[in-house]
Amino acid sequence: MNTNKLKLMACSLVALIAMGSAQAQYKNSAASSRNIVFPVSANADIPSSITFCGEKVSFDRLDMFERLDRELTGVIYGHTTTLMCLKRANRYFPALAKILKEQNVPLDFLYLAVTESSMDHNAYSSAKAAGIWQLLAGTARDYGLQVDGEVDERYDPEKSTVAACKYLKSAYNRYKHWPTVAASYNAGMGHISGELSKQSQESSFDLYLNKETTRYVFRIIAYKLLFENPKRYGYRLYRNQLYQPVSYTTVDVTTSVSDWSSWAIAHNITYAQLREANPWIRATKLTNSSGKTYKVRVPVSKDLYRSKRSFTVYDKNWTVD
Repeated sequence: MNTNKLKLMACSLVALIAMGSAQAQYKNSAASSRNIVFPVSANADIPSSITFCGEKVSFDRLDMFERLDRELTGVIYGHTTTLMCLKRANRYFPALAKILKEQNVPLDFLYLAVTESSMDHNAYSSAKAAGIWQLLAGTARDYGLQVDGEVDERYDPEKSTVAACKYLKSAYNRYKHWPTVAASYNAGMGHISGELSKQSQESSFDLYLNKETTRYVFRIIAYKLLFENPKRYGYRLYRNQLYQPVSYTTVDVTTSVSDWSSWAIAHNITYAQLREANPWIRATKLTNSSGKTYKVRVPVSKDLYRSKRSFTVYDKNWTVD
């Protein structure tokens, strides 16, 4: 037998062995895949009704049920975003809730802020809305906030909450229905009022609207359901995992600041800590020719270290300890 025939036979044998091995691996893989046990993905029960902002909302109607089911499923299984919302809310809800109470706005609107920004005070959207309440520049100015290249009070959690409350109360004076007020926060009062008139309806729940606004109020309600009982939906958090409110001293600034970094160092904090405590600062300097008073927060040192601070929980239902 010549050398070429021997080589051909050897190659054929190698090919047969490889084929047999591949077939065996496929069979093993197929058998293995049939034995995989996937984690349980449970579907949440949808309540027959809830109270939102003091008003009963029924989910007996098929479309109402399906809309809430979709949003609650997304909130429950959007683990990364939902966990971050809970953690951040523990920092911001105490101050924001106080303002809502002072402004006579229902506390359920805290969940509107969660829906808008995931409680990220530096959130900025493609529509150029900014801050926890995602205010547009024009709207912010209409309700008393300063918005320019050096100062943007939309990023101030407390001042922006006051501005948002002014809008919400104005909308309630028009609609006398808080869920419709919430829909108008997304679509604008002009659009909601126009559609209520054209479609001869009294509530945003009964309107045919764009997809985003149609889902919007149900997403707020979904966050309300989860935040009121996270453990029911599989979320397990300890108090030291929640982001904590930080105490501050306040310094009145009535002059220009040539360099915020130097200002921070002079007040025993870093520039990064200054910007985190005062997200409304949007530049490295402040041109304050009018002598306006800016209240600049300087974080209390002990609150910046986990080993030195105490841990508080806004809602005891959020944690397991």
